[in-house]
Amino acid sequence: MRSGDDASFREFAREKALPLRRTAYLLCGDWHLAEDLVQTALIKLYRVWPKVRRKGPVDNYTRQILMRCWLDERRRPWRSRENRDGVVPEESVAPAGSADAGISDSLLRALAEVPPKQRAAVVLRYCADLPVAEVAVALRCSEGTVRSQAARGLDVLRAALKRQHDEAVSGRSA
Repeated sequence: MRSGDDASFREFAREKALPLRRTAYLLCGDWHLAEDLVQTALIKLYRVWPKVRRKGPVDNYTRQILMRCWLDERRRPWRSRENRDGVVPEESVAPAGSADAGISDSLLRALAEVPPKQRAAVVLRYCADLPVAEVAVALRCSEGTVRSQAARGLDVLRAALKRQHDEAVSGRSA
């Protein structure tokens, strides 16, 4: 890669790493995995940077790579294995700067209950504040699919939040 392309990629990565990390965190709910996803996405982007950069803005393409990395990660068989050793793991502590996500723990728990493609639509549409057309490009689907996936995802999210609220209220009265 030419030095000009290399410098422009470094500048792009420096500028977009934090927003990409936040989006990845909202998708997966794990800061360490979010960092891995962003790193993988940036590596894949670096490989095609000169060609992509000449075509114009690369934000949508970068989000698309991030989505694909996250979906691929979810499909890995070792992710779905359950450890049945009878020991409850300690709750992980978010690294410094986790407040940058600007999202409550209850919302994160509720997001974890939303199916992956619906969660991707909800996160990109409402957390990343992207228009429907850009979300459709990132998810490689039609705008109608984005709207329906986001609506269904919001329904699941509302139900999860209501369930959490009801459990908290019943826990206080007991």
